[in-house]
Amino acid sequence: MALLTGTRAFDRWVATTELPVTLAETSTEVLDRNGALLRVYPVADGIWRMSLPLDEIDPLFLAMLIAYEDKRFYSHAGVDPRAMLRAVGQAIWNGRAVSGGSTLTMQLARLLEDGSTGRWAGKLRQMRLALALEHRLSKQQILRLYLTHAPYGGNLEGLRAASLAWFGKEPKRLTASQAALLVALPQSPEQRRPDRAHSAAVAARNRVLVRLEKQDLISQAEVAVALQAGVPRQMRRFPRLAPHLADRVIVEAPAQTRLSLTLDAEIQTKMEHLVQTAAVRAGPRISAALMAVDHQTGEILASVGSPSYEDSGRQGFVDMTQALRSPGSTLKPLVYGLAFDQGLVHPESLIHDGPIEIDGYAPQNFDGVFRGDLRVRAALQQSLNIPVVKLTRELGPAQLLAALRRAGARPALPGGKPGLAISLGGIGTSLQDLVQIYAGLAAGGQGLTLRVRQGTLPVALPRVISDVAAWQLSDILRGLAPPPGARAGVLAYKTGTSYGHRDAWAIGWDGRHVIGIWMGRADGTPVPGAFGGDLAAPVLFEAFGRLKPDFAQHRAPPAATLIVTAAELPLPLRRFRSRDAAFAQDSADPKVLFPPEGARLDLAGDALVVKLRGGTAPFTLLADGRVLAKGQHRREFEVPNPGTGFSSLSVVDSSGRSGQVSVRID
Repeated sequence: MALLTGTRAFDRWVATTELPVTLAETSTEVLDRNGALLRVYPVADGIWRMSLPLDEIDPLFLAMLIAYEDKRFYSHAGVDPRAMLRAVGQAIWNGRAVSGGSTLTMQLARLLEDGSTGRWAGKLRQMRLALALEHRLSKQQILRLYLTHAPYGGNLEGLRAASLAWFGKEPKRLTASQAALLVALPQSPEQRRPDRAHSAAVAARNRVLVRLEKQDLISQAEVAVALQAGVPRQMRRFPRLAPHLADRVIVEAPAQTRLSLTLDAEIQTKMEHLVQTAAVRAGPRISAALMAVDHQTGEILASVGSPSYEDSGRQGFVDMTQALRSPGSTLKPLVYGLAFDQGLVHPESLIHDGPIEIDGYAPQNFDGVFRGDLRVRAALQQSLNIPVVKLTRELGPAQLLAALRRAGARPALPGGKPGLAISLGGIGTSLQDLVQIYAGLAAGGQGLTLRVRQGTLPVALPRVISDVAAWQLSDILRGLAPPPGARAGVLAYKTGTSYGHRDAWAIGWDGRHVIGIWMGRADGTPVPGAFGGDLAAPVLFEAFGRLKPDFAQHRAPPAATLIVTAAELPLPLRRFRSRDAAFAQDSADPKVLFPPEGARLDLAGDALVVKLRGGTAPFTLLADGRVLAKGQHRREFEVPNPGTGFSSLSVVDSSGRSGQVSVRID
């Protein structure tokens, strides 16, 4: 009866034990598409403590831990009387503590309460708490809690954090040497830290190996190999891939401790190395950013916000994939695609590149030279400003702005109202928005929203341009000459340089992927001499080379595509003419009556008399692309002698129509 009463009292004593909190905070993890760790964040007190399921632990380690620390773990109730009697006997015989009698459950109790190990009161509390833990938790739960809280030196808690910090690997596959070190460390984590007490760490590992060999857990041959293996001398850094993007996603989902992304850790690593190399090569203070996307699925595969997250000289903390910058010429393909759809031009149409002035706005080409009549294909490939402004005027800036928004971009207007300059970069946009736009072009004119969270469904955006116009753009941009040493005709791409050389861009696509590159200074100051074609385009082609072994084939032309020579085009498409020109009072194109075609002139003075017919004033006269007269309302006037030799005289009227003669001046 007394025994029964004592047993019941003991059970009540155990059952009424107040347990400490067992749901400790663990690090937030950001994973790639394959489950690889991209980024991990310490918990609030700066401790690296990571969640770890038991099925993700090397079975050899678990066997070694149980055999070395608590061989009767699966049979005792939290306290192992035999182990405690052995520890007391050894202490009396040797005059000092030789081995511990604490079970893994008792060690867990001490860790949860951060209690002492030496005093009997503390030991008694651990025993009571261990019995209570065994009463309420399964052996698997206890083991997992221990392997989450066990100290491994410094601010490392738990097996997973230790394995990553000391070996740079997950604990799913460990060598015998690595497993033995991880068994030994929690008993004296600071005295055995490999980076501060290397000899002590080696000795502790060796003791584990030798004892487990005696227990026949590992073979003599395995121990011999393990004893020769090196022990790390310093902690490794935890993975910090895609740091800017990781920061954003955890802010968006603060309640989640494990976020799976569409990024590929291997691709992300390659792209981060490339961006860092390119920025260093470009010079001090230069930053760079990159995004790689699968345009068939909308998945972001790599996102690099800066050359280095911690490089203050390049303001590496600024995520340049999200920064609003001037896109330069990178919006021009969209203008041409809209113009193709509205029947304004065809890739083989003629368009005039000459001086124009529209309500006081007089755009210039980047190099200040006018090319006269040329094909639309060439105008886009040469990234000329005058032709694209003419097309923007016909489309209307508001229509271009609406197309940008349909494509998934969020453009910022400096003045609030769109003007013609938006097609030349007079707008604010981000690298991610530009990649979103180009992903739509690459996908045939209707793209998917870019997504970075695994498990989210792709969302189709409204169609921006037709599949025919999208193919025509791809065909034109594949004709651009590649950087030196790169393959031609495989990548459709466009470069851009913003006003004042503040931003250098290159964005391109093949049949599967889109990659965008930005280079410049994060603070927006100019980079003299920086051009997208020279600075960013080589990085774009190198990025595709690192993404995959070869380019993916582009789409075949849609059945409705009009593939003809310029002479075979319908008459309205042979030359671009503004809609206003079709209804002008004098609908004839301007012509140079004097001097006539092929004339040979001997100019006695410094002036040349020019006579015109047709067209609508005011007129501009050019000699070999150089302006001789501008704003002329008369049809007969004098211009300076253009110089001896052959000259091409061109007249352009207010509607952009032109006429041309070739003469020789002696």
